[in-house]
Order: sequence, then structure tokens, then C-alpha cells
Amino acid sequence: MKPVAIFRHSPGEGPGYFATFLEAHGISRELIRIDAGEPLPDTLQPFAGLCFMGGPMSVNDDLPWLPPLFELIRRAVSADIPIIGHCLGGQLMSKALGGSVTKNPVKEIGWGRVETTDAAAQDWLGDISAFDAFHWHGETFSVPIGATRILKSAWCENQAFVLGPHLGMQCHVEMTEAMIRLWCRQWADECANPSSSVLTPEQMMENVDARLTAMRVAADRLYTRWIAGLQ
Repeated sequence: MKPVAIFRHSPGEGPGYFATFLEAHGISRELIRIDAGEPLPDTLQPFAGLCFMGGPMSVNDDLPWLPPLFELIRRAVSADIPIIGHCLGGQLMSKALGGSVTKNPVKEIGWGRVETTDAAAQDWLGDISAFDAFHWHGETFSVPIGATRILKSAWCENQAFVLGPHLGMQCHVEMTEAMIRLWCRQWADECANPSSSVLTPEQMMENVDARLTAMRVAADRLYTRWIAGLQ
């Protein structure tokens, strides 16, 4: 099988558990470091699918690599090449496909419950109707026309959408303990004023092994359904 192209937009926001999952299923990957100035691929032909990771920037920022990235996403959708997006990645997908990205009513940082919203979620999650996901965002995407929302949370109405073989997520199901610890150091100011939707680093690390293990049951379902569409 051709490799999956993984687009990294920030050094601390790599593929995490997603890479572990691909390796366990014998699927190779190619990391494209947007944050290091690496160019976008000229053609999608070498790739079975595309994965877009998170990042601290906004898809509404005036960044030179954003318009070509939106076009790349649209080309992949037209070619039926499966796309998966995590947080910023889901926002990139939404905006590229005609949706919008706006400020969320509150910041959502740390562990939080997400729930299914449509019967289409069963195709992706089976009998899982809710699970605790990891979050770190202040903006939110709209669901593009033709797509179906499958997840929501108490603090963010649109947590995931599907469009054929494509999956855009606001939440971070790819997290590892090392990534959580890094983000808590890297963006300590983001969680300096805890609230009902923003956890402290100490709260995020409580029972972290059990929380990650539980979230990976859902991540495995989502990722398994996504790789089923790879060409």
C-alpha cells in the first residue's frame, strides 16, 4: 500500500498514537513538516491518504501555506483520497470544503466527554456512544455542506464530522502522555486560569494512563474505519 502523508504544522504536534496505529497495521507514513518549511507535494498520486495534525495557529491567519493546503484538501476529496484531521486539521478540512472556523464560546482544554450525535457515528464507532477525549482549542469549525456531524461535547457543538471516507475532528484522539506533558509546558499560559472547560496540568495528568487507554478504544475504532477507505 502507498504511504499516508502526515502534515505537521507545529513541532510539538506530531502524529502521536496515530503513527503507532499505522505501524501496527503495516501502513507506512511520510511526515511533511510544514513548520520546517517543507513543500507540499506536487501530486497526490504517491499517497493512499492524507492526515493533518494540530497547531497553535488559526486557519484564518494570513499564512502563505494555507491557500495551497486548502486546494490540496479539495483535490484529495475530488480524487476520493481519504483525509483525516485532528483539531487544526479538522478546521483545515472544514474551511477547505466551504465551512467556517470561528471562536468557540469558551476554550476547551484537557479531558472532556464527547457524545455521538447521529446514527452515522455507528459506522465509525460501533457501539461507543460517548468517551472522554482530549481537547486543546479556542476555535471551532462548522460542518461543511454534505458532511454529517458525529460528535459533540458540552463546550463545543461540533467535535467531529464525516464526509464519505473523510473524518474531521476537533478533539485530539492521537494524544500520548509525552505530548500532554509537552503541551502543558509549552502553552502553560493557556491553562493558567482554570475553569469548568479548562483543566490544570495537574488535573490533566490524573489517571492519565487509564484515560489514554480508554480513549484509544475509540481512537482504534475511528482509525480502523478510516484506513478501510485507503486505496
